[in-house]
Amino acid sequence: MKRSSDRILTTHTGSLPRPPELQDALARFDRGEGDPPDPGSVAEAVKGIVRRQAENGVDVVNDGEMGKVSYSTYVVSRLSGFGGTGKALELGDARDFPGWARMSGFDDTSTLLALPACIDDVRYVGEAEVETDIANLKAAVADADVQETFLSAASPGVISAFLDNQHYPSHEAYLRALGQAMKTEYDTIHAAGIVLQIDCPDLAMGRHIQFPDASFDEWRRTIELHVEVLNDATRDIPPQDMRMHLCWGNYEGPHHLDVPLVDIIEIVLRARPAAISFEAANPRHEHEYHVFEDVKLPDGKLLLPGVLDSTTNYIEHPELVAERITRYANLVGRENVLASTDCGFATGAAIVPIHPDVTWAKFRAMAEGAELATQQLWAGSAAAV
Repeated sequence: MKRSSDRILTTHTGSLPRPPELQDALARFDRGEGDPPDPGSVAEAVKGIVRRQAENGVDVVNDGEMGKVSYSTYVVSRLSGFGGTGKALELGDARDFPGWARMSGFDDTSTLLALPACIDDVRYVGEAEVETDIANLKAAVADADVQETFLSAASPGVISAFLDNQHYPSHEAYLRALGQAMKTEYDTIHAAGIVLQIDCPDLAMGRHIQFPDASFDEWRRTIELHVEVLNDATRDIPPQDMRMHLCWGNYEGPHHLDVPLVDIIEIVLRARPAAISFEAANPRHEHEYHVFEDVKLPDGKLLLPGVLDSTTNYIEHPELVAERITRYANLVGRENVLASTDCGFATGAAIVPIHPDVTWAKFRAMAEGAELATQQLWAGSAAAV
């Protein structure tokens, strides 16, 4: 995995704006109203999104999750055992602020994504789909001026958060079955020479959407189990070939129930992936860089803090981006920081809070901010010239 050895590198969390026709096709397919999108259109979309990333200053790129209906529920077509109707997501924010929920559409989350349930044994059956993801990305970057590539995959824990268990005798049994199944996808991405990103919002967002009534000690034991299962599922992949994404929910809302980073960072750092991507730009979590004044980043680990808020159409000023980058670099070392985004810009086919034109302007601001941070952090060196 690339590090910021002579300048601050830039990346992002995963999902990017899809072409309108592809977005509509994915949404219809998710509702059961049509066939999957045409493979050719997905391949063309991946080429286009890689080009846009490179043009707008992103060093470590991906496929924008062009062929996925969402970062978590895409697994329904790659895992056996799912069907029927699962439990809709319940945000603690919506319970405490029902007026906000009605205004924003979060009073009925079933309209945002189709959420089937686990109703039978889980097995991985998506080999052809993940191979297609790999082929599309490799073809797209063949002539692109980028530093590295990554592909995202759902963690066992986040799958369990979105897709209700109606089959296994316990949450632990369900989680372990998911880990065993998803290991195939993880290993396949790694074998292709692509950095594996595992999306783990369950380690943070899961507190207020999946286990809101658990005691804090019960919650900690639960995410310790999630990390244990994740580590087992990735046991054959070197940590330096993996990154993970931590998230409290990519939506503009109160977030007053978000578990503080300081309360979970010890458990998060036990996960095998070397790089940790997390929200660090939004107003609920921007202050948490202070956590690393007291928590030492273990050797070999690196941070991908969000320097762009993925829930607002404000375009961050490059000087603010640089400030956010240097806060972390001064605490954990410049080589251990890549500039990233709080979360995705299109986490579901029907969930696009930022206008695409604004998204790309934000990325340009991140690239400019990374240049400013490089000048500050490598002052006097050739890299800063």
